[in-house]
Amino acid sequence: MILADKIIALRKKNGWSQEELAEKVGVSRQSVSKWEGAQAVPDLNKILQLSQAFGVSTDYLLRDEIEEAEYTGEMPAEKEQPRRVTMEEANEFLAVKAGTAGKIALATFLCILSPISLLLLAGASEENLLGISENFAAGVGLIVLALMIAAAVAVFIICGMKTSQFEYLEKEVFETEYGVNGMVKERQKQYRETYTRYNVLGTVLCIAAVIPLFAGAFVEGHEFAELLCLSMTLVVVGIGVIFFIIGGINWASMQKLLQEGDYSRQKKTSKIPTGAIATVYWLVTVAIYLGCSFRADSWDKSWVIWPVAGVLFAALMTVCGVLQAREKR
Repeated sequence: MILADKIIALRKKNGWSQEELAEKVGVSRQSVSKWEGAQAVPDLNKILQLSQAFGVSTDYLLRDEIEEAEYTGEMPAEKEQPRRVTMEEANEFLAVKAGTAGKIALATFLCILSPISLLLLAGASEENLLGISENFAAGVGLIVLALMIAAAVAVFIICGMKTSQFEYLEKEVFETEYGVNGMVKERQKQYRETYTRYNVLGTVLCIAAVIPLFAGAFVEGHEFAELLCLSMTLVVVGIGVIFFIIGGINWASMQKLLQEGDYSRQKKTSKIPTGAIATVYWLVTVAIYLGCSFRADSWDKSWVIWPVAGVLFAALMTVCGVLQAREKR
């Protein structure tokens, strides 16, 4: 019996799934699948871990001529050990994040553009440019807005499912196998110029986004033209955000593997839940933005909530950083 068949038999005898066995020996489910499919052979360190997990001798695992399992009679004591990230897992994680970065950026772009149809149709109906009633224009605009948001949410969910297996990189303290840190640092060094360029482009575009608003000041009294200028502002901001997101996701993926920046060991073990705080903060901001915009019908003015929220968020994260530093002392 070959090693692949022995792993399958022992795993099933213990009632473990591939995911459960992978967690016990510190590898990905894909690695276990390859072992069981005889597409790859575990290294000596993993053979030892498999021996301890199954409670069998390494001779039984390594020697095909031994058909009957040789149990050691010793089962390892359950203890908390840092998860080990292999080179295979690290490369897979970076590839998945790079593949989803553009999709997440596009979905965010759709969210930013979603109010445009409502704005333009409402303005066109008021100036009787399309010959449609205000109710009809509002209805169509809201339908388009809802469809764009729904498409964006679907993309977010799909991308989230693809990366869910790597959530521990963000939340848990882990160790990396030999060579992983060096590989990631080399990629980070190569990507630094691109990351800087994307941040510069995003910043320039977000600053330039006010130009259409200034242009709208020269067409005062023409509401549709003003709304068109506001729509152009949203488009330019959206393009800038695309650069921020793509660069940010790829850079953050490398920081997660290196446990640097927002993903350092200190922040993972901190009792201050900065991630939860940030999530709640932006959800509340979105609720305030939509509530103010719909209730007062002031889409041309409520956009100012976002830059204000951005400044306040930076202040909030600074306070959290100070509290974490005090907690460490």
